[in-house]
Amino acid sequence: MIKHIVFIRIKGASSEEDKINDLNKLKDALDQLPSQIPEIKSYQTGINISDAATASDAALVAEFESEKALETYKNHPEHIKVLELISSIKGRTSVVDFEF
Repeated sequence: MIKHIVFIRIKGASSEEDKINDLNKLKDALDQLPSQIPEIKSYQTGINISDAATASDAALVAEFESEKALETYKNHPEHIKVLELISSIKGRTSVVDFEF
């Protein structure tokens, strides 16, 4: 099994309200992926509630049966749309993939 963890920071919002709207839009898009990509075995997303300076704004944790399934997810057109959304709101990601 592969665990896929992504941390997302939003840099482009002009106000806190815009940032919250961007994060909600992103979470909605992420939450649709499990119904569109059958390779996803487990999927959780969340918006950060910590006020730590080093905290990311959002995260997702997903599980896949294999590296091949993870690659299928990464290249799926619906996932690519989410990546484009992240880019459009000047988001930055950090990723960790590991076997367990």
